Amino acid sequence: MVTDLLLQVACIPKQMRLSRYEGHGKEGFREPSTMEAETKKKREKRVYDEAFRREAVALVESSGESLSELARRLGVSYWNLRDWRRRYGSRERARMGSSAAAAAQADLSAEVVRLRREKASLQARCEVLKKALGILVEPSDNATRG
Repeated sequence: MVTDLLLQVACIPKQMRLSRYEGHGKEGFREPSTMEAETKKKREKRVYDEAFRREAVALVESSGESLSELARRLGVSYWNLRDWRRRYGSRERARMGSSAAAAAQADLSAEVVRLRREKASLQARCEVLKKALGILVEPSDNATRG
């Protein structure tokens, strides 16, 4: 079987073979001229800090504008903005790990308990003030007998 395959390959003229290692030859390939090589400059890679990325994503989510419009306004590429939205967007926050979600839930529960205690304390103060105001407003018997 292998020898049959080798014989078949040997019979194919060299111009017809397109081996993985031989490539397509130099057909259709041209070297850039020196003028083209000099005028092409490498694009400078811009680095954005995480705060800027998060603010950009918040702007994307809060405004109704398209990604390309916001990218143009912010001076970043559409693709950067799209990737940042995937990384920092609300969907990603929804996919938080279970431990982080559990910690956030515990924090919220503790806050609810604290607020309920504060509410009870304020209601008690309000009742005391109402009673005190009622005592002060009541006309005394001595004041009317005059």
